[in-house]
Amino acid sequence: MFIKPVPPPYDMEHWRQQPFARRMQMVCRSWAVQGYGAPLGVYLFYVLKIAFYVWAWVMFCAMSPQIEGWSDIGQWWGTPTALQKAVLWSMAFEVLGLGCGSGPLTGRYMPPFGGALYFLRPGTTKMPFWPGIPVFGGQRRTWLDVLLYAVHLGWLGYVLMAPEVTPGLLAPVVILLPLLGLTDKTLFLASRAEHYYTAVLVFCFAGSAFAGAKLVWVAVWMWAATSKLNQHFPSVVGVMISNSPVTAFVPWVRKWMFVDYPNNLRPSKLAHTMAHMGTAVELTFPLVLLFSAGGEVTMVALCVMLGFHVFITSNAPMGVPLEWNVIMVYGAFVLFGHHAQVDAIAGALQAPAMLVVVVVLVGLVPLVGNFVPSRVSFLCSMRYYAGNWPYSVWLFKGDSSAKLDKGLVKVAPRVQDQLRILYDEDTITAAISKVMAFRAMHLHGRALQLILPKAVDDIDAYEYLDGELVAGVVLGWNFGDGHLHNLQMLRAVQAQCGFEPGELRCIFVESQPMLKPQMAWTIADAADGVLEQGVVQVADLRKLDPWPALDGPLAVRKS
Repeated sequence: MFIKPVPPPYDMEHWRQQPFARRMQMVCRSWAVQGYGAPLGVYLFYVLKIAFYVWAWVMFCAMSPQIEGWSDIGQWWGTPTALQKAVLWSMAFEVLGLGCGSGPLTGRYMPPFGGALYFLRPGTTKMPFWPGIPVFGGQRRTWLDVLLYAVHLGWLGYVLMAPEVTPGLLAPVVILLPLLGLTDKTLFLASRAEHYYTAVLVFCFAGSAFAGAKLVWVAVWMWAATSKLNQHFPSVVGVMISNSPVTAFVPWVRKWMFVDYPNNLRPSKLAHTMAHMGTAVELTFPLVLLFSAGGEVTMVALCVMLGFHVFITSNAPMGVPLEWNVIMVYGAFVLFGHHAQVDAIAGALQAPAMLVVVVVLVGLVPLVGNFVPSRVSFLCSMRYYAGNWPYSVWLFKGDSSAKLDKGLVKVAPRVQDQLRILYDEDTITAAISKVMAFRAMHLHGRALQLILPKAVDDIDAYEYLDGELVAGVVLGWNFGDGHLHNLQMLRAVQAQCGFEPGELRCIFVESQPMLKPQMAWTIADAADGVLEQGVVQVADLRKLDPWPALDGPLAVRKS
């Protein structure tokens, strides 16, 4: 029970013999009441990881002479040094691979981390910002790439151990991280640069740093809320609550998330209501914090946002952005509670250069990303957990995914081989099938019902893997961003592995642009390139069950 996943409520051999549509129906119904089925040991792993994250931050803060550590934390927790080291440690924690995208809830088992294990190894696959440019544009990591990453980590460690964080110490971080992003987009995104890098930039303006940081925190909340003003988010709520370790003790709550379990797994009125309430909270209370100046109003707003983030963290969402939720709460109490007297608007106006940085990085970039999602990562667009993500599905004919082990330099084997160290074949198949259900249960995943028959003639002849699982193995990091496992990664994989025509087919689905009713999709073959492109109307997806029609093209088993 401690390390063994919850088994699905059906015989796995019987499940394998069913046509694809029926298999999807069975696994979606299983997700609705079991979620991913992670064992208790998985949640303990994440609790211990958060504890280490907080403990290490305190140790770094204690290296400042005016700070003793735990014994006087009540005196120093709201100081500029404490907040700056929290941001820098969070950046380091993430780019090491220890934060988002780590552990079993992101498809990573043995080892439970990627990150530095890949980024410090020459020959591993990378995603350059401009493929083909001299020096930095190759598909494989060079010794120069490794050296730059090592220098970045070393400097972050040096600043964290410094007695005081000054703009001069931050300057190398400001220079190195964009350079790393030029060599490999994965590193920039893994650093959660849209938040932490922007915060580091405003820290360089010492006199107005807290004013700028307030604007960054509010922008993160506001864009996250704005991105939830869509038709996708109610499905997200249902999927998350079904996977929550809290609702494992009240399983009937999970069924309430759906219109009519097990027959209709579209989001219920309760799921819609929770989605609207969460969006309203995230839109309203950050503005209260921005324009209040302390006192009871500020404290109420802080407590509401604390409850908001505690709710998210307690549900252990897939991708596990748990430490990010911790620093969002901590930063909120420092900026809007301990330093409530700082006027964010007035302070920003007194530092025009800083205001330009904030407007561009947390204003214009997310704006473009929401209206033209194909051009900007969903992280830089701040579309966090809104359900409107780009994604991909990789279809390997027969056992051709074994070519990944032969052609690529990497640390982790294929996910099924990682699981094989721990579990039997039925448990392995059940775990991977739950990732299929996770995708299908979201509104955007229903597009696959329309696209899969176009991609392959016989779905049962292929091994179906979500692009997240492939990216985790190939790149060493994944966190819900389909732009990491897109055509660029397919071309890099093909150049190293040499799949035959028809051996590897990929489906790439882009996010829904704001104020537009459709999502774009692409079908590509590893050897033959792009085969077909089109769009799907989101309104049509709302009419579909999470699984394909049981009398449709995916309901007949051919193999």
